[in-house]
Amino acid sequence: MMKKKSISASKASLVLFLCQMISALDVPLDSKLLEELLQPPTITQQSPKDYIVDPRENIVIQCEAKGKPPPSFSWTRNGTHFDIDKDAQVTMKPNSGTLVINIMNGGKAEAYEGVYQCTARNERGAAISNNIVIRPSRSPLWTKEKLEPNHVREGDSLVLHCRPPVGLPPPIIFWMDNAFQRLPQSERVSQGLNGDLYFSNVQPEDTREDYICYARFNHTQTIQQKQPISVKVFSTKPVTERQPILLTPTGSTSTKVELRGNVLLLECIAAGLPTPVIRWIKEGGELPVNRTFFENFKKTLKIIDVSEADSGNYKCIARNMLGSVHHVISVTVKAAPYWITAPRNLVLSPGEDGTLICRANGNPKPNISWFANGVPIAIAPEDPSRKVDGDTIIFSHVQERSSAVYQCNASNEYGYLLANAFVNVLAEPPRVLTPANKLYQVIADSPALLDCAYFGSPKPEIEWFKGVKGSILRGNEYVFHDNGTLEIPVAQKDSTGTYTCVARNELGKVQNEVRLEVKDPTMIIKQPEYKVIQRYGQVSFECIIRHDSTLLPTVIWLKDNDELPDDERFLVGKDNLTIMNVTDKDDGTYTCIVNTTLDSVSASAVLTVVAAPPTPAIIYARPNPPFDLELTGQLERSVELSWIPGDENNSPIRNFVIEYEDGLHEPGVWHYQTEVPGTQTTVQLKLSPYVNYSFRVIAVNEIGRSQPSEPSEQYLTKSANPDENPSNVQGIGSEPDNLVITWESLKGFQSNGPGLQYKVSWRQKDVDDEWTSVIVANVSKYIVSGTPTFVPYEIKVQALNDLGYAPEPSEVIGHSGEDLPMVAPGNVQVHVINSTLAKVHWDPVPLKTVRGHLQGYKVYYWKVQSLSRRSRRHVEKKILTFRGNKTFGMLPGLEPYSSYKLNVRVVNGKGEGPASPDKVFKTPEGVPSSPSFLKITNPTLDSLTLEWGSPTHPNGVLTSYILKFQPINNTHELGPLVEIRIPANESSLILKNLNYSTRYKFYFNAQTSVGSGSQITEEAVTIMDEGKMAGILRPAVGAGKVQPLYPRIRNVTTAAAETYANISWEYEGPDHANFYVEYGVAGSKEDWKKEIVNGSRSFFVLKGLTPGTAYKVRVGAEGLSGFRSSEDVFETGPAMASRQIDIATQGWFIGLMCAVALLILILLIVCFIRRNKGGKYPVKEKEDAHADPEIQPMKEDDGTFGEYSDAEDHKPLKKGSRTPSDRTVKKEDSDDSLVDYGEGVNGQFNEDGSFIGQYSGKKEKEPAEGNESSEAPSPVNAMNSFV
Repeated sequence: MMKKKSISASKASLVLFLCQMISALDVPLDSKLLEELLQPPTITQQSPKDYIVDPRENIVIQCEAKGKPPPSFSWTRNGTHFDIDKDAQVTMKPNSGTLVINIMNGGKAEAYEGVYQCTARNERGAAISNNIVIRPSRSPLWTKEKLEPNHVREGDSLVLHCRPPVGLPPPIIFWMDNAFQRLPQSERVSQGLNGDLYFSNVQPEDTREDYICYARFNHTQTIQQKQPISVKVFSTKPVTERQPILLTPTGSTSTKVELRGNVLLLECIAAGLPTPVIRWIKEGGELPVNRTFFENFKKTLKIIDVSEADSGNYKCIARNMLGSVHHVISVTVKAAPYWITAPRNLVLSPGEDGTLICRANGNPKPNISWFANGVPIAIAPEDPSRKVDGDTIIFSHVQERSSAVYQCNASNEYGYLLANAFVNVLAEPPRVLTPANKLYQVIADSPALLDCAYFGSPKPEIEWFKGVKGSILRGNEYVFHDNGTLEIPVAQKDSTGTYTCVARNELGKVQNEVRLEVKDPTMIIKQPEYKVIQRYGQVSFECIIRHDSTLLPTVIWLKDNDELPDDERFLVGKDNLTIMNVTDKDDGTYTCIVNTTLDSVSASAVLTVVAAPPTPAIIYARPNPPFDLELTGQLERSVELSWIPGDENNSPIRNFVIEYEDGLHEPGVWHYQTEVPGTQTTVQLKLSPYVNYSFRVIAVNEIGRSQPSEPSEQYLTKSANPDENPSNVQGIGSEPDNLVITWESLKGFQSNGPGLQYKVSWRQKDVDDEWTSVIVANVSKYIVSGTPTFVPYEIKVQALNDLGYAPEPSEVIGHSGEDLPMVAPGNVQVHVINSTLAKVHWDPVPLKTVRGHLQGYKVYYWKVQSLSRRSRRHVEKKILTFRGNKTFGMLPGLEPYSSYKLNVRVVNGKGEGPASPDKVFKTPEGVPSSPSFLKITNPTLDSLTLEWGSPTHPNGVLTSYILKFQPINNTHELGPLVEIRIPANESSLILKNLNYSTRYKFYFNAQTSVGSGSQITEEAVTIMDEGKMAGILRPAVGAGKVQPLYPRIRNVTTAAAETYANISWEYEGPDHANFYVEYGVAGSKEDWKKEIVNGSRSFFVLKGLTPGTAYKVRVGAEGLSGFRSSEDVFETGPAMASRQIDIATQGWFIGLMCAVALLILILLIVCFIRRNKGGKYPVKEKEDAHADPEIQPMKEDDGTFGEYSDAEDHKPLKKGSRTPSDRTVKKEDSDDSLVDYGEGVNGQFNEDGSFIGQYSGKKEKEPAEGNESSEAPSPVNAMNSFV
């Protein structure tokens, strides 16, 4: 055993040598080189090991890899080959190994659970991905259970168990009430890690009936809720105080195992009165600093990024004034495998040696296993150059056939690591990757690094030469780096020159030249100096520099190491910084920084601002105008203007504005020329040819602008050739036989002289023609006639005047005019996909026949006739446009079983070309629509007559009608279902042998050869037997006969707010019934008020109700005499602001007080009468003043209620009017709303406040189906803010 762990000195030196070889043969990240070199596959992207997918969406299992040649991909599933070609739901992305499993188009996610592994393979080897475990997420419904109310004595502890359904991944738990408000938590009441709600001691305010536990499944964004739990606290006096006991964990000790790198959560929740306080310690050590956090009022200890050092005993202590209790949790930190040294790719040349090292750690120690090209190395093809030694593979004298991809797997009971590393054996001649003649510039006396990036296999040797025929460079004055770089530690001016690097190995030699320039350093020869200046004075700092003549310096000034203030008082000149009108805030350090592309220097000075001596009041005014303007240094394109400033009138001149007048072209009009700082009295002005200049100067200070100075003498510049040509030159034909050339003319004195004209030149592109030119006057358009249709032209427009031409203009490409396309698309084919969709193909027309810019193709199609009715109608052509050079398109919205025609036309900028020959195609049959009507007439004791209309859209040849019917008894049970097939040419049927006085439900639909269409339903009742009318029941005749049943409306539920209520119901009867809602004050003899329901909805909102009033309500259907629901009673909410009941606003209290007041009043009257012998005294009656506290109204946007207080001690609303107890909370359009009403059913409020009940039979159910209802969870993002 010891021998395996020891390494001899010779082996150690070999490993060191091989490490050097590995680094020497690293492949540079040069894109061109990487494209040329063969390389085994490398996995670049893959899905996570534990991949939980949404069962409602397509499953995408990623596997991307690179290699040369590009790798091919294959997959295994549960350890065996996964043939994706045999599964229509599975596809692989092109040029990729990524799988896409189509769940949204009929697949089931559960069918694709399993362990997947991807293999990427080319001729150099095979790389494999991790084992990817695919599991669909699950969010099951809560198990139904009957919860008994919790009766608890005040001061006792209580645990409300959540016990959420087991989901994947596990849900997030939180507690709320019926108003969807988070239940407040504190040191006394808090939620445990398992989701249970713990009460250290209960108080009277804990009494409530709506403790609701919610489970949020994040992966599918659904929320499930538990039945509400009722807690009633009863008081006993006095309340007994209790010392702490632990609610969780139980006992005095427990254990906890956590994995390295995870978050450790330890929890202690105690009961007691007063509420205990929790404290945590680590026995024999300290809690880790910066990684320890306390949550849930210190009941939870959280340690992030745990390591083995965090193992130990953690003690929680719960204490109150009566005593304490503690619990010790023994924590053991285990570790899934983690890398110490992951194997790295190895590039070798033939005959070389190398090693792959794979070292990992974990707790317990992981096992190391090797694979070659995805196969365990023990059974992989033998390679004489390979030797496995534990966590190391040693390669010696490799050959090109030794190239492969090796996998190292480190695993223990907590997980595994898988790494791919390839061995790539290459024989490549040397290459130099540094660009030829690359220029390096450095400052004298600084290091110079000359690159010679190279690659070759075997590793090339690098030599450097100076000059074309210089000798090899050696000696201490040079440093030669392993990557080929030549370093000159101290470059001098004489180091400038050409350097050549030569790379050679046994397969060849290559060289490359680079150039080095050594520049003079930048220096500040006059630095800024310390200055003291009086407030409101002027100060200047100098910064004069010297630099290499080939470098362009930039000067930056800083104040206190920050940018100069954005203030016009700071004037930056070429060699100085001037601050005008200095203030106290200008005090500080000013730094001059000089930057070039190669170096940077700086110098600083301090400015101190002192107070100025007192001065008499100063009068400020605009400056006087400058005077004595003088022009000197007149040149063709410039002149120097100087002037003498006028009096600044106690406000320093900030700047001078120079304006000019062109006496030749625009006499009397002055234009802005430039402006200079107020410290400058001369300026060099740039001039244009052929302008008669006069100048004037305006001084500007803080008060304003001076009057303009007197004009200077005039200076007429000489004429010259134009400097520029017209811009925006274009060539676009307006007719098929012309070319319109346009341009933007030169403006003003851009002409540079008299006689401005334009030379317009053109020639046909790609034809060996000479230029055709014409000179036109000062216009902006020229039309060339007689051109071929839509051919490209080269165009140029050159300006000229009396002195000559402007520089040669650039050429632009234009086109002569377009004409209509000449030919129609050919080979038009139509592929009918289904009864409503077809795909049309065509061959593109030759581009030469388009005669213009191809814009696309238009498909004209129209219905010729319906094959079922053989009746023609007005032809309405439809047009679809397909942009660009497309050769196919989809025709949607076709009618089944119809004959269509279409043609295709090509479109250019001029219009449409000729149409292709009309192509006729037919759509196949589809299923028919429902019969247009179903009427049931002539009811007798044992028969009914059915009449119907054929479907509006037969969509094919009708083969038959299907009639299904079944009786319904008075307990809403459905009798046996009878099915009759009726010939398609029939339109009525008499059903005989029916039961008397019995309700039947009919289901009627039409059929084509494709299948059955949608059905229409109706109900009818056979008439009452006369014997029964006389009280004598006739015996039922025939099998399957049931008791009679009338149409009915049941399950009327109400959800009341302060001034309105939502009414919902379930209806069983003929379709398309028109409902109405009748309501009135409960106990009143007033007539019922009637509201008509819009459409056939099963909900309605009653508005304008009186708060705190009991109402009766019932629902009926029009057209059915006496047919309505049973009455329901509800009460609107009182005008209260909270759940706390104000006794002064209770009806019974007010009535009691009124009775007492009335008795007192009667006694007073009797006393007065007796004492005063009939004397009368007015008695003023007092009215009860009822406060109108605020009540949280129903939110109009989402239909949810605010906190609601019932009129009598928080009595719950009637059955069906509270939130659901065991259903999924669903999200509606408003993210603030989470409201479900009904027991055992689902419902929400729409944005208009209407209540939508979701009951059994939300859609039309199949016959003979039961009354059970089920629903799937729906996402509710509105709840996300609660967790």
